[in-house]
Amino acid sequence: MRISKRSSRIGGIVVAATLALTPAAADAASGGTSPDGTSTESGTQTVSGGKAKLVDGRAIAPESAPRRVKRVIRAANEIRNKPYKWGGGHGSWNDSGYDCSGAASYALHGGGLLKAPIDSSGMARYGNKGKGKWISVYGASGHGYIVVAGLRFDTAMTKGDGPSWSRSLQSTPESYRVRHPKGL
Repeated sequence: MRISKRSSRIGGIVVAATLALTPAAADAASGGTSPDGTSTESGTQTVSGGKAKLVDGRAIAPESAPRRVKRVIRAANEIRNKPYKWGGGHGSWNDSGYDCSGAASYALHGGGLLKAPIDSSGMARYGNKGKGKWISVYGASGHGYIVVAGLRFDTAMTKGDGPSWSRSLQSTPESYRVRHPKGL
């Protein structure tokens, strides 16, 4: 256990406090590293390196990722394990369930990369051609998903029946067009 002493001035009076922090709380407060190799930096949990890590179904962003990528991951984590709902996420960002393109749209919107939801065909025309360094958007007439910092966010071929993360980059057999947000 680590002891932290802090003082502050309130209305000309110095107030001192002594806080006992558990090792995990001490690491989190200081931006240190936890036993699972993750660290907390300004309220966002990250891992070292250039690839995201899957921990208990949640994606943990790499420290080196741009801020927008971290925000996409955070947004996707918010809706992971919501139920699959055909058309979900297209009428409202906050829905009771999401379909493939609704889930991908929600995540991209969370990163400030999309203003309105798009369907899977729209995903095939999104952004710039080819794979991105951090984010790749896969779109076809019948399905769409995203790969962010090395992890797939999808509603198909993943655990559960709604949007979730996977280490496997394999998805349903489609003729996907691969796109990416400019600069990412």
